[in-house]
Amino acid sequence: MIKIIRLVILLATLTISKLALAQSDLDLNAMIKPVPASAVFRDPDFDIWCGSAVKGDDGKCHLFYSRWPRKLGHKAWVTHSEVAHAVADSPFGPYKHVDVILPARGKEFWDGMCTHNPTVLRAKDGKFYLYYMGNTGDGVVMQPLNWIHRNNQRIGVAVADKPEGPWQRFDKPVLDVSSEPDAYDALMVSNPSVAERPEGGFLMVYKGVAKKNKPPFGGPVYHLVATSDHATGPFKKYPKPIFGKEGVAFAAEDPFIWSEAGRYMAVVKDNEGNFTGKGYSLALFESPDGIDWKQAKHVFVTPPEIRWANGRLQKLNALERPQLYRENGKPVALFCAGAEGKDRDGSFNVQIPLVAP
Repeated sequence: MIKIIRLVILLATLTISKLALAQSDLDLNAMIKPVPASAVFRDPDFDIWCGSAVKGDDGKCHLFYSRWPRKLGHKAWVTHSEVAHAVADSPFGPYKHVDVILPARGKEFWDGMCTHNPTVLRAKDGKFYLYYMGNTGDGVVMQPLNWIHRNNQRIGVAVADKPEGPWQRFDKPVLDVSSEPDAYDALMVSNPSVAERPEGGFLMVYKGVAKKNKPPFGGPVYHLVATSDHATGPFKKYPKPIFGKEGVAFAAEDPFIWSEAGRYMAVVKDNEGNFTGKGYSLALFESPDGIDWKQAKHVFVTPPEIRWANGRLQKLNALERPQLYRENGKPVALFCAGAEGKDRDGSFNVQIPLVAP
């Protein structure tokens, strides 16, 4: 009997190992379809960045996005961004601005001057959780960046029973910098992405900046993992950086993670094409546990361009902050921040259709 039990355990272990080693066949690049004219969200008075959507019980798509006054220029994202809310009948728009859900609330708060990087999910408990970056500072727009605001970036979460709100904010970040001076995230943390784990609890991937390099930029820049039993924390940090490339200081950014078919997937911005081999682009990663990540079989997602439904191919200066919108577990749209010129004036959110080949 003992031998039989050992054999069963061995077979089960081998099966799990094979599943972990097997690569996903997901090919987002092959799923990309032309973009209808309605599937771009702009505002003449605001630069728009980010964009994370969820379907509500009202059947509508609720988009949470970052915006700041266009007249201040693109670098004002770090001082004047606010997370706003728009609604559409379809994930492909047209979206209509409804309200600002995370406005400035006073520089005495950790997130009192700026909110940015929204990513929303509906958990199994039925509640909606919106993770974001918040900061505070002197409110002065600077070139190339206001480093006080940048280095005060922390990660927060807001909670609501429905996308329309009201949204509850907290007086402390859900994830703060590490106190150890040589930690990978000793200077600042931002760009959160969170997925609910199949076995229970939550997985967060985020950007951290160390203090090893010369201030005010600091660095190097890393991506890290944290887990929690609860959506509102506390989150336990893991010490191993992910999405890195040997000899490259800042290989990836803007990860979006999700869970499917017994593994975790991530779309990231490949800053220089170190993963895709195709220059600045979006890349696909996968992980058996959310801790150890590797390039997916079909790593290339898209270059910075849009193929419009009328046949026009538009090259962009930026296509970043990817967020995958899914319905019934299937990819439906890839939401991205886009910009046409180098100054990124008039940036927007675009919803790229995805259809299984």
